[in-house]
Amino acid sequence: ITLVAFDLDGTLAESKQPIKPDMGEALSNLLSVSNVAIISGGDWPQFHKQVASRLPLSADLSRLWLMPTTGTKLYTCRNNAWQVVYAELFSEQERAHIIKAFELSLSATGFTPQQTWGERIEDRGSQITFSALGQQAPVREKEHWDPDFAKRKVIQTDLRTRLPGLSINMGGATSIDITREGVDKGYGLKKLRDASGIPLEQMMFIGDAIFPGGNDYP
Repeated sequence: ITLVAFDLDGTLAESKQPIKPDMGEALSNLLSVSNVAIISGGDWPQFHKQVASRLPLSADLSRLWLMPTTGTKLYTCRNNAWQVVYAELFSEQERAHIIKAFELSLSATGFTPQQTWGERIEDRGSQITFSALGQQAPVREKEHWDPDFAKRKVIQTDLRTRLPGLSINMGGATSIDITREGVDKGYGLKKLRDASGIPLEQMMFIGDAIFPGGNDYP
């Protein structure tokens, strides 16, 4: 194994929270002996807040590959500056169609919480993400809303009838991520293989949602 890849929320950190200092030290130690990739549904600002700005100064960032929006974007650090390697974006028409489908699906399935914190549907350019309780919901509230994924499985099933040809996966504590067909974390790691030259056989992946329908399963 020459590269260890991780999911972020629920694996390296609590949902949308910065990694803790001991996790930063552990990642820095791992970077001294291996490449490290982090692939998750959040966009770059979330990655910067949770990981990039939280690593020790001693961390070898030249070995770190950050992959927002389920690997449809790739960032690397060169000369102490983070750079975009690629970004695969939805068209305006595609975005509008997906957001409308979300609204119809939520109305049809009836999962309207009593309280929300921030926007529930976020356009991340290459991914549209639904967060049931809103983007700024407290971790404790998120953990209690759908711990067994049962609510999101109903929404996911409905969305698949409205959005054929797109990938619809559950992630985090309350989220559903929509990307182009075939785009999932397996796709992201294949893109990483092409960008890094590291064969898939030399990669190991660790995540908290490695079950059918979970966004780590691919």
